[in-house]
Amino acid sequence: MELFAYDFMLRALGGALIVGVAAPAVGIFLVQKRMALIGDGLGHVALTGVALGFLTNSSPLWTTLVVTALGAVAVEWIRSKGKASGDVALALLFYGGIAGGVFITSLVSGKTNASLTEYLFGSLLTTRVEDIWIIGVLGAVVVALMLLLRPWLAAICHDEEHARVSGLPVQTLNLLLAITTAVTVAVAMRAVGLLLISALLVVPVVTAQQVTRGFAVTMYAAMGIGLVTSGAGVVTAGLLNVPPGAAVVLMAVGLFVIVAFGRTGWLAAKRRLRRDRVPQPEEVPAK
Repeated sequence: MELFAYDFMLRALGGALIVGVAAPAVGIFLVQKRMALIGDGLGHVALTGVALGFLTNSSPLWTTLVVTALGAVAVEWIRSKGKASGDVALALLFYGGIAGGVFITSLVSGKTNASLTEYLFGSLLTTRVEDIWIIGVLGAVVVALMLLLRPWLAAICHDEEHARVSGLPVQTLNLLLAITTAVTVAVAMRAVGLLLISALLVVPVVTAQQVTRGFAVTMYAAMGIGLVTSGAGVVTAGLLNVPPGAAVVLMAVGLFVIVAFGRTGWLAAKRRLRRDRVPQPEEVPAK
């Protein structure tokens, strides 16, 4: 395709594919733990990290990585110590992250609105080669950790108390999952934006759950769905000249709707077929 004769489109596609695989690999554990909204919470905290990058004239990716990791650790500490419920901890992330980002941004001299928008809604088309290398390395680390630790992470997602009795380091695993989520948010902010990252963490997972059984199969299916929808979103964005982040998320949501309706229709047809096969009372031969 002529579309990919341009280097920036190749970089955009590469970055989207990496994020498309990494985000669902983490998201399946968040969905199982009923913490799907943590992506939104960390996305708001990441706004503070981006603002700190502007304030210190350093790379927003690294400041965002540090701030989101600290935020994830704080949420896990609050949740595990029982000081507040998980939803209260997420609420603190929402409010504190937005307020911190707005406050620090107001201290930055010069025009930052355009740059801030790139991180809020994604800006794959302006991704540099250095950014792709960072996204690739961090994304590979995230996927490798999730695949290697899948049995243990799945155990704590299913039943923390049973996992603790079985001798698993529950607190360490929870902390690792929180930090890995923070890394995924920081990596994905250039792909889909801080305000949309939660969709890529969750939507491929719930789509896969419609048609799969078993944790491992669902995980691999979700990663495949993330890969396909991310690639399709970038191609659509290039053809229609629309923001890639929004196109990727819409592709993922659209696929979920198709799969959900298709599954509903298939189950209805299956029930109807079974009902037709059952002999009706008047059809049963008299003895």
